[in-house]
Amino acid sequence: MTRLSVEMLAADAPAPITSAGHAQLGIAVLVGIAVIVLLITKFKLHAFLALTIGSLVLGAVAGAPLDKAITSFTTGLGSTVAGVGVLIALGAILGKLLADSGGADQIVDTILARAGGRAMPWAMVLIASVIGLPLFFEVGIVLLIPVVLMVAKRGNYSLMRIGIPALAGLSVMHGLIPPHPGPLVAIDAVKANLGVTLALGILVAIPTVIIAGPLFSKVAARWVDVPAPERMLPQRASDELGRRPGFGATLATVLLPVVLMLAKALVDIVIDDTADRTQRAFDVIGSPLIALLAAVLVGFFTLGRPAGFTKDRLQQTVDKGLMPIAGILLIVGAGGGFKQTLIDSGVGQMILDVSKDWSIPALLLAWLIAVAIRLATGSATVATVSAAGLVAPLAADMSTTHTALLVLAIGAGSLFFSQVNDAGFWLVKEYFGLSVGQTVKTWSVMETIISVVAGGLVLLLSLVI
Repeated sequence: MTRLSVEMLAADAPAPITSAGHAQLGIAVLVGIAVIVLLITKFKLHAFLALTIGSLVLGAVAGAPLDKAITSFTTGLGSTVAGVGVLIALGAILGKLLADSGGADQIVDTILARAGGRAMPWAMVLIASVIGLPLFFEVGIVLLIPVVLMVAKRGNYSLMRIGIPALAGLSVMHGLIPPHPGPLVAIDAVKANLGVTLALGILVAIPTVIIAGPLFSKVAARWVDVPAPERMLPQRASDELGRRPGFGATLATVLLPVVLMLAKALVDIVIDDTADRTQRAFDVIGSPLIALLAAVLVGFFTLGRPAGFTKDRLQQTVDKGLMPIAGILLIVGAGGGFKQTLIDSGVGQMILDVSKDWSIPALLLAWLIAVAIRLATGSATVATVSAAGLVAPLAADMSTTHTALLVLAIGAGSLFFSQVNDAGFWLVKEYFGLSVGQTVKTWSVMETIISVVAGGLVLLLSLVI
């Protein structure tokens, strides 16, 4: 038993896996994931520690020597943080700069001033989608909650009619669109093209957010007809500022990294010559690192300076933006370590071997695996990084577009049915003053709609491109 795993961990090429080996590795995966789920849900252990322990248990049950399992985990952790750590940090800085300068409030107020009546839910989904591009989901919720409550109260709207579109916009961005941590890790794991993934992600995101946001909010408002809770609105960042950046400059700064990455993807399609200077130039300026770094540096002038930020205040903003991401980086890194342990133990090859005998499409398999881990752990990020490690071998013979769709299938599955083991569930419940049942009828159902619609669109796209 040990010899089989040693060969798979040490050999340059994967060793052939027997039926007994398949069974043992299958049990190892189930035990490893069960340990992670139990530690997170029952013992309330931090996801970083749970993933670390689960990875070691996985290696042990697979019969690998402990030193080999440790090496696999640390290697995966290091490569994952090296691949996406800087991007997550830059995204956090840009998001904090956007919030503290009042730029986010400027976008919100400008759009709301031009919307009203039936257009308000559509305005909310537009605001959330734009604001959600550089922000983590939890930060986006905190930023938009005051706006949701204000609009619902002043316009006498049902809270769900306004809140669901905002939540849908944030959630879709979080699950499908880089530079959010989940999609970035999946892109790195399956070696997908970031520009192509971003372009296809936006294509899938638009109809998904419309269905799960403004359209579903009509149903949600009938199911749960509640007013905005009677409590003091949280203070907005711009309330303390004498002035704030303009709408055009703010929007251009937020969209700059997206435009640069999409431009790179377009040039790669039009000019298929790695020696061409134009393509090489766009390969540089459209790389995620340069695109996000450019947006941060531009933001110092387009967001910080109009808000009256001094050099010291900008430094404080950068520091405050970086501090909260330590936990996220560790979770993402540990997820990468778990992924590498799966691969080195031969689990990825096992799934590749077993799936050859199934009639289930690879994209659907990826979606189902992500759904299962999401339901078990409650974490979209854990579901994404774990599923990406499991299905990474399936991407070996895929085209560039289908590899990108594999990332989107994983991201869609990772959003399925948020419930009581998800921190986002309680965040929404408490902010909106809902009961557990009301939160399930609205937030949980909305997340399921996003997952199913996005997964379905990914499968449809795979048939035509």
